[in-house]
Amino acid sequence: MPIIEQSEYNLPSIIHRNRHISTIYAALFKKFDAPGYTREKHELSDGDFINIDFIISDPKKAVILCHGLEGDSRRTYNNSCAAYFQEKDFSVFAWNNRTCGGEMNRLPRLYHHGAVDDLDQVVQFVLQKGFDEVYLIGYSMGGVQLLNYFGWTKIDERVKAGVCISVPTHIATSAAVLKQGFNRVYLKNFTIDIKKKLKYKAAQFPDFINRDQIDKITSFDEVDQYFTAPLHGFASRDDYYERVSPEFSLKDITTPVLIINSLDDPFLSERCYPRAISQDSAFVYLETPKYGGHCAFPLRNSTHSYVEKRAFEFFTNNPGAIFKA
Repeated sequence: MPIIEQSEYNLPSIIHRNRHISTIYAALFKKFDAPGYTREKHELSDGDFINIDFIISDPKKAVILCHGLEGDSRRTYNNSCAAYFQEKDFSVFAWNNRTCGGEMNRLPRLYHHGAVDDLDQVVQFVLQKGFDEVYLIGYSMGGVQLLNYFGWTKIDERVKAGVCISVPTHIATSAAVLKQGFNRVYLKNFTIDIKKKLKYKAAQFPDFINRDQIDKITSFDEVDQYFTAPLHGFASRDDYYERVSPEFSLKDITTPVLIINSLDDPFLSERCYPRAISQDSAFVYLETPKYGGHCAFPLRNSTHSYVEKRAFEFFTNNPGAIFKA
């Protein structure tokens, strides 16, 4: 019954007890430089590619960072997390989903919440470098990919644990929440970025992508019905939401994973706090701080956030851990 009833994250500054201030500050105003990564263009099995940024510190243990929707390897939350784990002598790998990271991919395919095949190729890329221990951290959509990867895939024994932050475990209701009230501001920003990419893809592949439908996008409903679902082999938007929601794969996870979802996250619905599943699982841990916003969790007098420190603690103390702090 791995539910963490009392989170240690309970006293952010007064201003950061507002969910929107916390979220917007972390996304737009907090600055943290990326480490001195090496970038490698990794060829995928279907003829496409993704870019992987990495820095080798310890040859034995590594952490893989998975970014959120319309993010990339060098978002502030990734940079802060990378620096924290470098300080702990981890090698760090931060990957970019297709179309992300400043370079458009070759094929019509984009990225989505169930793209575990790409994540698996990143994990194999890391394992081939000879690490004994590999840990994964996923933010928002990256957390969905991580949970689905753990639930759908036979996990290599060298992959020890994962941590997911601000993760929408039920996609349909999370998408609905983003159409409400002030959340429409976040939704508008997402759709502006997504429409730019779709227009680029429509120019590349006019037989695959209908340019006229792009201008009709007002929410994820249109994005997922007209583009995500058909481009990636789903029957419809509803079929996509059902099949990629981790709510339905959590029961199959047998690798320790911690979900940290704040109760004030403006992106999450009530179904994104899988308490019943966590109570019944020996591997799925759930922590629900009162505050934290979306991918924020700021700390007083620290440039780092609570979640990266909590992730290190979880990796140190989980049953599969080899190293000790």
